[in-house]
Amino acid sequence: MKLISWNVNGLRACMQKGFQDYFDRADADIFCLQETKVQEGQIAPELPGYFQFWNYAEKKGYSGTALFTKRKPLCVTFGIGMEEHDHEGRVITAEFEEFFMVTVYTPNSQRELTRLSYRMQWEEDFLKYLKGLELRKPVVFCGDLNVAHREIDLKNPGSNHRNAGFTDEERGCFERLLENGFVDTFRYFYPDLTGVYSWWSYMYQARAKNAGWRIDYFLVSKALEDRLVDAGVRTEVMGSDHCPVELEINL
Repeated sequence: MKLISWNVNGLRACMQKGFQDYFDRADADIFCLQETKVQEGQIAPELPGYFQFWNYAEKKGYSGTALFTKRKPLCVTFGIGMEEHDHEGRVITAEFEEFFMVTVYTPNSQRELTRLSYRMQWEEDFLKYLKGLELRKPVVFCGDLNVAHREIDLKNPGSNHRNAGFTDEERGCFERLLENGFVDTFRYFYPDLTGVYSWWSYMYQARAKNAGWRIDYFLVSKALEDRLVDAGVRTEVMGSDHCPVELEINL
């Protein structure tokens, strides 16, 4: 199976910048989006052959996720079942025969880390949610996790320490995902590869200079490790300040 995840930073804008061409060319089995920034009825992409599932934020023009799949899921749920977390359209879970597929847009800690305490509670509750799913069958989850795990996952680690996305707290939460049996699929195949990023600021010509961060991921339950075929970061794909990330897996 070919799985793709992309933070499109506004799907309507991305549709004007080549989204459909890439989507058609990629021919993914499952295609997940984050930060769609749309409400119900605002956009209706023609995706023949795909079942479409959307989770909209209550706040207009904010957050939001989508999941498109060729294979009809057994069931689909939205959010993680906790009132305090489920107003921003951040999670969709599709259950298939062999696994759960989860797309997630992790909350940003914001400038001056004004939302870091909320982010820490989210991390704890989301991990519990994943482990609850895993009691039933293996999990594949993807999305913009808003954290660069290691120093090789961003261009300028020294000057960004304690900035949102590279605090010790956020990196520690990612480490706990690994300690709890989830595998960072890109690092599974490319443990020490540098200079590969999935997000670049729109400022200072960051993308042209490749001054970026790797904050978009596919993680899988340890039980699926031997099913992994390859993982990639499609840095050449434009249309957003993020680029798509891909996973090939035998499921």
